[in-house]
Amino acid sequence: MTDARSDRFVRSHLKTRHLVLLVELGRHGSIAHAAQAANLTQPGASKLLGELEHALGVQLFERLSRGVAPTWYGKVLIRRAGAALAEMDAAHQEVMELLSGLRGRVGVGTVLAPATGLVPKAINLLKERHARVHVAVTMSTSKVLVERLRSGELDLVVGRILDTEAADELNFEPLTDEPHLLIARASHPLMTRTDLKLEHLMEQCWILPPAGSILRDRLTALFLSHGLEQPAETVETLDMPVVASLLLNNDMVVALPAEAVQPYLDAGLLKVLPFELGVSMDSFGIVTRKRHQLSPGADAMLAALRDAAAGIYPHYRPPVQT
Repeated sequence: MTDARSDRFVRSHLKTRHLVLLVELGRHGSIAHAAQAANLTQPGASKLLGELEHALGVQLFERLSRGVAPTWYGKVLIRRAGAALAEMDAAHQEVMELLSGLRGRVGVGTVLAPATGLVPKAINLLKERHARVHVAVTMSTSKVLVERLRSGELDLVVGRILDTEAADELNFEPLTDEPHLLIARASHPLMTRTDLKLEHLMEQCWILPPAGSILRDRLTALFLSHGLEQPAETVETLDMPVVASLLLNNDMVVALPAEAVQPYLDAGLLKVLPFELGVSMDSFGIVTRKRHQLSPGADAMLAALRDAAAGIYPHYRPPVQT
């Protein structure tokens, strides 16, 4: 049941330009720059912000010497404003698609492993069925992608839900877990070792994901739990072409799911080192927003992801459609 005060705020005080201004303030951290992006004058933007704060009775932004910074209240409104504008954009897109046949744009976020297998296969399926749907793919960590999903910047994410506070807003269809192997070029000196230990690996140059990622944390914990220092030589990247080039041309090592480099493994250019890492990631899956109606294009992409997943992951069962 809708609260009467909330209903009055939305119907009587809130305007589309308030939402646009909130999103631009979140992006730019400056009233002047946000006003310019929202096609407003700076006094007009200040007045709109004042109207919102007066109607809600809270401070949404701290005024700093150089710009503004959102309070906790402001962060909530920025995220919700972005989602609301995305809903209206999706509504317009859906109407246009219905008028002219299935087309439009769908934003897909993906973590590393499905970016090299599942997502390309799903896009191929989608294009076979609906050639005019434009797909924009973003690869990053689950935390970043889910935040972009919650704000309406993405329609679907293939990744993990790490924030328990966000879980109530999201649907999650698990696809598969992600055991990681230790991979290097076929001619790496350690390939012939039969007594490979973690101490030997500590001396290698590692290709690592960014600090703060789950895999990085688990690799750090692996060395610490054995009383070892972290590898002194590291390269930090999520870019697969860079990873592959570094591995093929140097004696570096990386922890990856086999799916991420399967073509190189099949060609014999890369191999799995004879060492059981014991590092596995939680299941990744298809993440969507609850209480959000996907556009026809995004819904078609979801169907393509499910069909592609059914052919790749033996334990995946698509949900029964009612």
